[in-house]
Amino acid sequence: MNKKLLIIGFVWPEPQSSAAGCRMMQLIEIFKSENYDVTFATACTKSDNAFDLEAIDIKTETIVLNDSSFDTFVKELNPNVVLFDRFMIEEQFGWRVAEQCPKALRVLDTEDLHCLRRGRHQALKDNAVFDVSYLYNETAKREIASIYRCDLTLIISEVEMEILKQQFFINDDLLCYLPFLIDAISLKSQKELPDYKNREHFVTVGNFLHQPNVDGLLHLKQNIWPLIRKKLPKAEIHIYGAYVTEKAKQLNNEKEGFIIKGFVDDINSLMQNYRICLVPLRYGAGLKGKILDAMLNGVPCVTTSIGAEGMYGDLEPNGFVEDVPKSFADRAVELYTSKIYWAGKQKLGVKIINIRFDKQLYIKDFLFKVETTQNALETHRRNNFIGSMLMHHTLQSTKFMSRWIEEKNKK
Repeated sequence: MNKKLLIIGFVWPEPQSSAAGCRMMQLIEIFKSENYDVTFATACTKSDNAFDLEAIDIKTETIVLNDSSFDTFVKELNPNVVLFDRFMIEEQFGWRVAEQCPKALRVLDTEDLHCLRRGRHQALKDNAVFDVSYLYNETAKREIASIYRCDLTLIISEVEMEILKQQFFINDDLLCYLPFLIDAISLKSQKELPDYKNREHFVTVGNFLHQPNVDGLLHLKQNIWPLIRKKLPKAEIHIYGAYVTEKAKQLNNEKEGFIIKGFVDDINSLMQNYRICLVPLRYGAGLKGKILDAMLNGVPCVTTSIGAEGMYGDLEPNGFVEDVPKSFADRAVELYTSKIYWAGKQKLGVKIINIRFDKQLYIKDFLFKVETTQNALETHRRNNFIGSMLMHHTLQSTKFMSRWIEEKNKK
């Protein structure tokens, strides 16, 4: 009999709109490869960009917040594994899963550490250097509690693994490092990538609903692009991403070569037209899908230390990492105008993908960890007393608040 996986989504997966959407599809693919029957449930409204899950034999379910109809649904489904898409979803539904399906393995996919992103944003607003004191915010209290309540938490970045272990003292047994999972780039694919002379202009990519992307775009427009344009007066920067806002459209200026292009169906074939990818993020967390897309399509990058975090490990980057606007702009110009430099950085991108993100390096270990944790679930939970304690108190507080909201909604 096939095992069952229930994914409770924050939103419907949109792999063409965000790295989070790609990540979700990668997780679905792993479980499908192990013959799990997968059900995807969410309380979110489906958008036009949502992936057609039913086309790949994934059952879908619309669920309601603060409603006991979920209890009936999950009890009847009786999944072996429940995957929560971000800690906010675990807060809403984790206690219900624990009550109705106590033997189900509860897995949290953080996407990225929200407390880290929030702390960095606050440091930026304070015009201060980020330090660990910024980590201990209100989001951290919620997110770390969620990690403890789950049996296993998927962490996308090695840097975030270390933060959880060193700063929050979370046991390694509760964590699983699982970065983006990509097919290795073959020699044939490398040779088919367009070369330096067949590419022009700069590109940047990012969902416009994601605030670090919006901040990075403003930073690019105000502090970096004018310096690049001064040295390369004919160069253009093309900005792609889903959900372009009116505020973002106002940044469009063809005279300055700063062009907002918006949503695109196929980012891969499009990126292969460009010479350099710029990723000027000033805050954020997790791994940057836009840098991964650039490496896959042979586009060297200039990014910041935030953009580079967790991407390169001990390997040389596929471009340059600069936080000072003038240095960032100088490196971008240098890379844009040097064919030899550019070709070397393109090859480094391929090397990074094949050494750090080849899915074959991670899938077996991940599935083994899921299986061994399931097989010794009682012992695993006994060893995680903090998690049991937090679940007890969650059942006392969240449960009754949710029940109260449900009764209020009935009236």
